[in-house]
Amino acid sequence: MVMNSAAFSWHHLGEWNLGWLPNSLLLVAALAYGIGVAGVPEWPKTRVGWFIGGLVTTFLATESVIGSFDMSYFSIHMIQHLMLIMVAAPFFALSAPLDLAQRAGPAWVARALDSLVGRVLLHPLSGFVIYLVLIPVTHLTGLTNTMMTHPWVHHLEQIAFLVSGYLFFRVAFGRESGRTLHPGLRLVYVMAAVPVDTFTGLAIVMSTHQPIPSYAQMAPTGTSAAWQLGNVHLGGAIMWIGGDALMLLACIPIVLIWVRWETLRTRELDAELDALGL
Repeated sequence: MVMNSAAFSWHHLGEWNLGWLPNSLLLVAALAYGIGVAGVPEWPKTRVGWFIGGLVTTFLATESVIGSFDMSYFSIHMIQHLMLIMVAAPFFALSAPLDLAQRAGPAWVARALDSLVGRVLLHPLSGFVIYLVLIPVTHLTGLTNTMMTHPWVHHLEQIAFLVSGYLFFRVAFGRESGRTLHPGLRLVYVMAAVPVDTFTGLAIVMSTHQPIPSYAQMAPTGTSAAWQLGNVHLGGAIMWIGGDALMLLACIPIVLIWVRWETLRTRELDAELDALGL
């Protein structure tokens, strides 16, 4: 169990929470993607940029001062969650790693993605359901208390946020090949998930008692029960307002993609009609 820590102050901004395991995972991911790009010379540089953005965001969320205080300040904990599931994960989705793996990886990768398990996992409904379940379960059940007292559970939760966010946003952006949705339905897909963050955040904000019993041992030394409940409420507000704002922000590129798709479709129909002399 992680015990009480010192209170946050501005001189902590330059503090780092470096760990060999997360850095090793990030390094392996970078090497794997880099090897894949080397094997596909025409791979778009913009996708490489998105992948780097995902790595940097994940690093900052887990290894910077945010990672240093994510177990003692519930509000910072929620900032980390949003950075992982709504910033880093969309960046990874835009980098299309599975398409790269299919093109540059060994044959078993393509077979795995085309297997029954792969098709089910990558189905648009799976990404939505996983997101729909993961957010409330990890914030409104006893799992939250377990996570706060067991760092390894917290690390698994971080990975789960990245994976679930990737599965959700790969459908929302439609960047990768495979089963996807009409561009207009992608907007509905994202908007339908907004109430999940709203409900979860509001449920935390409206808590009249401490929903995380172990937080008394995790919060900064000398803080009162009232302060600790207030910080949990702040975390809920960050999930509610911040989560909804980031979801709406994600809708902007989806709308642009939809408009572009409709424009191209209109041109194709016009060309077909012209060819028929209509």
